[in-house]
Amino acid sequence: MKKDIHPESYRPVVFKDMSNDFAFLCKSCAPSKETIKWEDGNEYPLIKLEISFKSHPFYTGKMKLVDTAGRVDKFKNRYKNYYKGKN
Repeated sequence: MKKDIHPESYRPVVFKDMSNDFAFLCKSCAPSKETIKWEDGNEYPLIKLEISFKSHPFYTGKMKLVDTAGRVDKFKNRYKNYYKGKN
């Protein structure tokens, strides 16, 4: 394994599934601008998820409709200036 390629800044982070409000705490180095107060009274960085094992059809055994329309709109808004110059 190569040395000095892995981040050193691991810290506790809350990951929250926005489709069913399930949240869990684990270590991560993912950046976050939001925070949330956890069950232990401490405040941790928050990473919002669209799907997790609590809402994914493979793990639940049930088909749920996942709203993906917002993803397309976000993509179009992000790159609209790029495509204006190409027309």
